[in-house]
Amino acid sequence: MARKEIGFAERLQTATSAKQAQLEKIRSKTPAGEAQSAERKAERVAAEEARQIRRAERDSAKRAATERKNAERAAEKIRLASVDAEKIARKNAERIAQAEADAALKSEQKAARDAKYAARKERKS
Repeated sequence: MARKEIGFAERLQTATSAKQAQLEKIRSKTPAGEAQSAERKAERVAAEEARQIRRAERDSAKRAATERKNAERAAEKIRLASVDAEKIARKNAERIAQAEADAALKSEQKAARDAKYAARKERKS
């Protein structure tokens, strides 16, 4: 028996009929699958909305945490600035007190020296 050669036209027709069969198969499933497809689509939409809500909550929590950290940093800076100002004021007060004490000591020493010179002058006279 000789093998029959399949021609181009026959192969083209076979491919076309196979494609038509597949299209019919898909079309027959579509009405029943539409409900399931719509249901899956609704689930995807709901999941996406839930994701967006969670993302918004995370973002707002991050923003609140950042604002809280910034407020804490600002409060710490203010506290450090007040501590520094307090130290500076204390040092200035100590310098002034030391200067007054030095001036008082010098005036006492001068008074003692003057008294000593006056006493010497009294003895010589």
